[in-house]
Amino acid sequence: MVPKRQARRAVTRNLLKRQMRECFRRHAAALPTGLWLLRLHAGFAKAEFPAARSPALAEAVRGELDRLLTAAARPR
Repeated sequence: MVPKRQARRAVTRNLLKRQMRECFRRHAAALPTGLWLLRLHAGFAKAEFPAARSPALAEAVRGELDRLLTAAARPR
């Protein structure tokens, strides 16, 4: 889920959703079975990522998602 509060532009929300789906597909085999919900809790600084769909934003999102899903896949 990408709330409109954190990503005002539809282009940005779609970019985030695409990145979420792609990262989840890459990590799906390592994750425990079950239902998973990815939700954006904080927005990205507009000053740091001025373009709605910048390569820097895509890379930042991909890196954060990879880090989170890798941590979720580790056995406890």
